[in-house]
Amino acid sequence: MLEFQTSKNEIKAMKKQARNHVNPKLSESDGAPAKPAGAVSGEFVTEMFEYDGGRQVTVYVPRDPPEAIVFAGDGQGISKWGRLIENADVPSTMIVGVHGLTDEMLRLHEYSPGFEPERFAAHERFFVEDVRRWTESRFGVSLPTERTAVFGVSAGGELALALGLRHPHVYGAVFCASPGGGYKPPDVMPSPLPRTYLVAGTQEPFFLKNARRWADALRDADADVVMNERAGSHGGPFWREEFPLMVAWVFGR
Repeated sequence: MLEFQTSKNEIKAMKKQARNHVNPKLSESDGAPAKPAGAVSGEFVTEMFEYDGGRQVTVYVPRDPPEAIVFAGDGQGISKWGRLIENADVPSTMIVGVHGLTDEMLRLHEYSPGFEPERFAAHERFFVEDVRRWTESRFGVSLPTERTAVFGVSAGGELALALGLRHPHVYGAVFCASPGGGYKPPDVMPSPLPRTYLVAGTQEPFFLKNARRWADALRDADADVVMNERAGSHGGPFWREEFPLMVAWVFGR
């Protein structure tokens, strides 16, 4: 059985750190398409979907034909990270970013399975089925499992872990930075398990504990796991610095 129990102190810690760090860096307050800072040789495409009264998806389309693809929550921010991998020694990688909600509690309920299961399931179908089909149709990209990853930060890290474990034949890898504590490792791990790369900061003890818990549980289940601890607090630069390393670890050259 999956564990979803979250104490009041855990929720308080998640809300406090998310308020202070996550939304200002990952959300576009006016709902406009992501506008990346700095020079980018690839292109950004934003599409509006009917899901939940209107939900945007922003895609970073690399200059060269994509050899790998990363699906991500909080896409209004994460899609901009395409510029981080343009000059890295990694294969040409597309980022498909599903925009997240700006209301932190609604975002958490959409990203973590245990709070509001029906809402999570609806978002899961949209993310895993609708967005993936649209990506294949719109961009002509249909890559195998081993070239496909799912990525998230904070509560989005919970989403990445949940989708990776529930859909291992879709996502061959999970990239997870500083996961929240609402979604915990199951007592019995499913099989197969995706390769998983976790990172958390030494100055965010709540989230570091969550990442370590997942790393230990996945290793105990013989999964291929990287767990890095970086100097920094929630939402710090290490999230962005680690992203190209995640891509390189899974997709290589």
